[in-house]
Amino acid sequence: MAFVLPDAADADSPLKPDELQVLRAQYENEGYYVGVQTKFNYAWGLIKSSSRNEQQEGVRLLSDIFRNSPERRRECLYYLALGNYKLGNYAEARRYNDLLLDHEPGNLQASSLRGLVDDKVAKEGLMGVAILSGVAIAAGVVGGMLLKGARRR
Repeated sequence: MAFVLPDAADADSPLKPDELQVLRAQYENEGYYVGVQTKFNYAWGLIKSSSRNEQQEGVRLLSDIFRNSPERRRECLYYLALGNYKLGNYAEARRYNDLLLDHEPGNLQASSLRGLVDDKVAKEGLMGVAILSGVAIAAGVVGGMLLKGARRR
């Protein structure tokens, strides 16, 4: 049975609060002996959240599943990549996504996510260059004014 992953855009539509509460209640009710599927479902709901703290908790739970349940690693890879993408951890997102693509080169969801990550990295790289350029220009202007002021004395 193949596990079908949703499109990367699906992560931008959070669950309704009552839907997430159902997953949270099930997770909490299972307590110390929480099942892997219950933990995965709750982590998935948290990843979809618009709350950064909930997204971080979702990534933490998925990381735990990834470490302790080898049979679930493939499913975790995509959501770890997605969660890290949403948190702005693009290097981590790329690392998990590339691991998935190494195993499944034709995975359309992972390919879609790779495009989103690459676009974000490029956009932020250009923004960083613009900020550094602005700082360099400002430093040059201030330095020029100080030098000009020093010559007048």
